[in-house]
Amino acid sequence: MKIRWKLLTLPILWGAVLSPLHAYAKPPANAKADRIIILKSKRELQLWSKDSLVKKYRVSLGAAPVGRKERQGDHRTPEGEYTISGRNVNSKYHRSLRISYPNPEDLARATKHRVSPGGDIMIHGLPNGYGWVGRGHLSKDWTDGCVAVTDREIEEIWNLVPDGTPVEIKP
Repeated sequence: MKIRWKLLTLPILWGAVLSPLHAYAKPPANAKADRIIILKSKRELQLWSKDSLVKKYRVSLGAAPVGRKERQGDHRTPEGEYTISGRNVNSKYHRSLRISYPNPEDLARATKHRVSPGGDIMIHGLPNGYGWVGRGHLSKDWTDGCVAVTDREIEEIWNLVPDGTPVEIKP
């Protein structure tokens, strides 16, 4: 998961200045999400519990966000149904929640085209040492196919989302 920070420094700094600060209400202490929906076209991650929206977050996606992930290295965020299959407190990106990409459909498509589907798709915070960028990261899609939020937001998501939670990524 390489990032192109040299190319992103000015847009990120500019975005940090221009990005509106959103005051999100803190979810109830006992709230747990039972579903995650990611709307790529809206750059939005939603946490749901029992058919009620618990919280939503603005996100950055893969550097080529339109279309479903086809192969390793295409910089696209996948589309489909997955689960949270693990977590990494020692991630290079503050904290990360693993998305169970590739699913059987992704594998079949990649096999048909004789390419590697890739992997290591995460919901993660900012690269370690860049937490100060905050919401400025939203000025540009910059991941290699992951879903990025601020460090504070990934900590909150981390606490609200148990392993095994279904994730639906929509265009």
